[in-house]
Amino acid sequence: MPSSIRIGNQHLTVDVSSLGAEMQALSTSDGRSWLWTGDAAFWSGRSPILFPIVGKAPDDKIIIDGTIYPMAQHGFARRSEFALAETTATTCRYELVTSAATQAVYPFDFQLAVTHAIKGRSLTVTAEVTNRDQKAMPFGLGFHSAFAWPLPGAAGHAHVVTLDNKGEPPLVRLQGGLINPVPLPSPFKDGRLVLDHAMFDADAMIFPQGAGERLSYSAEDGPTMRFRFENLPNLALWTKPGAPFLCIEPWHGTAAEAGSSGELSKRPSTTILAPGAIARFAFTVEIL
Repeated sequence: MPSSIRIGNQHLTVDVSSLGAEMQALSTSDGRSWLWTGDAAFWSGRSPILFPIVGKAPDDKIIIDGTIYPMAQHGFARRSEFALAETTATTCRYELVTSAATQAVYPFDFQLAVTHAIKGRSLTVTAEVTNRDQKAMPFGLGFHSAFAWPLPGAAGHAHVVTLDNKGEPPLVRLQGGLINPVPLPSPFKDGRLVLDHAMFDADAMIFPQGAGERLSYSAEDGPTMRFRFENLPNLALWTKPGAPFLCIEPWHGTAAEAGSSGELSKRPSTTILAPGAIARFAFTVEIL
């Protein structure tokens, strides 16, 4: 059975489950909750880790060295039991390593370590992937955290995503769960996007490039969450229409493109990790 760890300081409290090393709650000392509650009426996820793929594969199958393997949307890490490797008052580290179950769908010897660490009013979530195999290892890695929309105390206020780089990155959409690579006009203007649930009638908004390493999610005349991304060049925003959450999803890798072969190494933004190498991905969120 999954277990959970609570970490915290005088500003923040975070709960993390051993199932998927998934954050279950993010609260401030005033009792306000900032993470989605996982209400299955809309979506039971809260903050899953996506590995070894982000998004869907054609027919839910990937190809590695000519062999076809089944692979569910967003990979298997979010449904896997992690082992607690280390914990302190303000940090916890969970690890997932190769097993017979993972080898059956992903034929590599790997370790995926997920660390949640609190400092001041900030939380940093880090994923480290180690290739323990003798061959190069392709994978995608992404974060899929869902935050309250509206933010605490901000019902009725306009909510805005603002890119620090003031960019207007091109938008792509999903086609049957796969990326339609034809770029669409950016919904950002001078780095600013006023959120509207109708934007998600066609599923996620995906920005394969140009969103930058920093953004804020805020309510006008209300609270702000500041984000910083490390080694996460792709961004998606998603919700179920009418649901009270917004997923802010920094990725390294996306769903396969529509019409592609399913070859894992050829998916957009795939990481190819050399034997013995470690890749690090992280996001930090500060609650203001």
